[in-house]
Amino acid sequence: WAIIPVPRRMISSALQAACLQGGYQGGLRRNLSIPEGQRLAQKTFNPRLGIVGGLSVLGTSGIVDPMSEQALVDTIHTEMDSRRAAGQTHLLAFFGNYGVDFSRDHLGVDVSQRVTISNYVGETLDYAAYKGFSDVLVIGHIGKLVKVAQGIMNTHSHYADGRTTILALEAVFAGASRQLARQIYDSLTTDEAVRLLKEQNLLEPVMAAVCEKIEAYMDQRTHGEIPTAAVVFSNAYGVLGLTSRAKEFLALHTKGELR
Repeated sequence: WAIIPVPRRMISSALQAACLQGGYQGGLRRNLSIPEGQRLAQKTFNPRLGIVGGLSVLGTSGIVDPMSEQALVDTIHTEMDSRRAAGQTHLLAFFGNYGVDFSRDHLGVDVSQRVTISNYVGETLDYAAYKGFSDVLVIGHIGKLVKVAQGIMNTHSHYADGRTTILALEAVFAGASRQLARQIYDSLTTDEAVRLLKEQNLLEPVMAAVCEKIEAYMDQRTHGEIPTAAVVFSNAYGVLGLTSRAKEFLALHTKGELR
């Protein structure tokens, strides 16, 4: 099965509540199904991630509000307008909840003034420069930010991937064998690729190169009008890399000392 922790906890809690209400103290067997899951899964990115036989369960409500891309971008802009109108000059951006939770729990970052940008890195940087923010810090999972290292400014899988491509290439430049590079390239997830790099002591030089490219493309997008920074993390391996200004910008959003 492919169900992320939050929905799993919600399912377990619901079953425990039902047992408690009914006075049942025995065991349970859970059978979960999604109608037409196998057919619908073929329209998603799941098969390329090695998730076969149905859909993965990633959300928590089961409700998806349909919105156009322009509506999403407009929502991001509205949130940025609000932050700027309140006098905020240091923009803190996350792709989604994973980055928020990681930053709050492991970096001690005050995430209360954040902006959630979904996949729209380019539009966020454009608008940050337009609104006169003094700097931008993006904190994101390697699966998202490694795309930015290739100049991909919309990180949705429909537009581009190349996650393991650049990791394999930079591994070769760092001394990896052809066999290892192929293993990295064929990895189904970035965490798997990171594991391979870590085992061969190549993670540090590869991530240094990746972060250098992330910074270059982000600065290029803002035309040098405002400085940018990024923190790359993995839930499995923690902080993987920081661009050159990341520590300085992190301090602007951190309560006390960095953890």
